[in-house]
Amino acid sequence: MLQAIVLGIFQGATYSMLAVGLVLVYKGAKVFNFAQGAFGMVATYAAWALISFQHFPYWLGFAVGLLCALAMGLVTERMVARPLMSRSRITLLVATVGVALLAIELTIITANPVPQSLPLAVDGEPTVIANVAIIPQQWLILGVLAVVGVLLALFLRTDYGHAVKAMSQDAFASRVVGISVPGISRIIWGGAALLGGLAGLLQAPLAGFSPGFLTADALIPAFTAAVIGGMDSLAGAFVGGLIVGVVQSVAQYWVQLKSGVPGGSGLAVFVVLLLVLLVRPRGLLGKEVAA
Repeated sequence: MLQAIVLGIFQGATYSMLAVGLVLVYKGAKVFNFAQGAFGMVATYAAWALISFQHFPYWLGFAVGLLCALAMGLVTERMVARPLMSRSRITLLVATVGVALLAIELTIITANPVPQSLPLAVDGEPTVIANVAIIPQQWLILGVLAVVGVLLALFLRTDYGHAVKAMSQDAFASRVVGISVPGISRIIWGGAALLGGLAGLLQAPLAGFSPGFLTADALIPAFTAAVIGGMDSLAGAFVGGLIVGVVQSVAQYWVQLKSGVPGGSGLAVFVVLLLVLLVRPRGLLGKEVAA
């Protein structure tokens, strides 16, 4: 059991990064962003192409991948989110689904849909915790998550951070007091895209990747993490991701122990999501009911 918990914490770090991006967009646009996983996919494929075929140094390819994710986030904000901001939230939600599907289809057309692999960002001897070998790449993901948490906490104390909070409460009032709503919207979507890019680039070396890999494998757990923590709480997204990772890992452990075959993680996530929506719909750290 302890082994499953340890593995779940490290897996949950990826969910936390995606969940923070989801919460950022929800706070600013009050919409679930189904393109969050696609940001990470674009970053991963861009880095892979540059490193594998153009022979870029790893970290340069990594940085360019992040820039590609950022560019996709800003284009999505300018071409999709901003024109639809006055429409219903359902319209904008469906539009983000369209962005994700378009990105996946374009990736399938331009790249080989066969699963690929990305080199480890860091290599070295594993650390053994509770008889579980934790490789440096996994420590890197957890470390990056901690750094992201500190940077976000500092950002929210700045004028721009206060502007994000104000826009999340009342966009019209924010305009009245002189806050640039388009500018803050760019910060929100750009930040979410960078977080998605980080999640993809750090997770891909561990399990490989293919078109739509984050959307198919990590987006629902990340949404669950955001709901568990509270859709208006960035801190809750961090906590929720770790909880979902542990729940998945423990469920897989028990199912494999009882039946001898792996599985059960998807059902466990669904049950947890349903319980949270029924018992505490605003989430563990949320202040309002998610719409």
